[in-house]
Amino acid sequence: MKSEKMYVYFSTVIIFVAIVASTRPKLPKLFLIGDSISIQYGPYLQQYLDGIAELERKENDGSAEKNLDVPTGANGGDSRMVLAYLRKKIANRDFKPDYLLLNCGLHDIKRDINGSGTQVDSAAYRQNLLAIHNLLAMHDIQLIWMRTTMVIDSVHNQRSNAFKRYAADLDAFNRIADEVCAAKKIPVIDLYSLSIALGREEVIDHVHYQVPARMAQAGYIAGFLQNYLTKR
Repeated sequence: MKSEKMYVYFSTVIIFVAIVASTRPKLPKLFLIGDSISIQYGPYLQQYLDGIAELERKENDGSAEKNLDVPTGANGGDSRMVLAYLRKKIANRDFKPDYLLLNCGLHDIKRDINGSGTQVDSAAYRQNLLAIHNLLAMHDIQLIWMRTTMVIDSVHNQRSNAFKRYAADLDAFNRIADEVCAAKKIPVIDLYSLSIALGREEVIDHVHYQVPARMAQAGYIAGFLQNYLTKR
């Protein structure tokens, strides 16, 4: 008799939990692909988006953190790498985010130590961004773009022995992304202007940021997303 009562009790609890879960609003699914900057603000963004969106990101096997300048693991790399990754990822039917939060730019504008040629030229960068948008649109995934964070020539090229970056290239590539986003009506998070406002004293090496700046970046992104998603 006691066991029957216990069975009824636990069955009732299970049904109640199922009903409560089914009545909760379904959170939008958000997938993040970004450079090493995103790896550093990522944990704070995850925290700030709790209850707002389900956040996943490009797979992190721990390799990216060993050298933030080398695009492996969670580091999305340049626009060619992002496009190739998404083509493979979308082939997996389990990959069904509602939104894709994206930045690629810092790796595209890399130049070798002699300063010759960007890693991805401007025409290819434009075409890659258009191809990414078109691929996502075909699968009903809304792209949300983040403008690339700042480069300070005198800081970066004094501290980096492996490659060069220039603010002029960054400005040109941000303009290209702006044009693509305007043409395709892609929402834009202006992480570039935020990085300028944070100031050069927040840069700890050549392009990466102190913890307070990472938290500010995550908060800025989360604030934009909360406002954007609630209007959808």
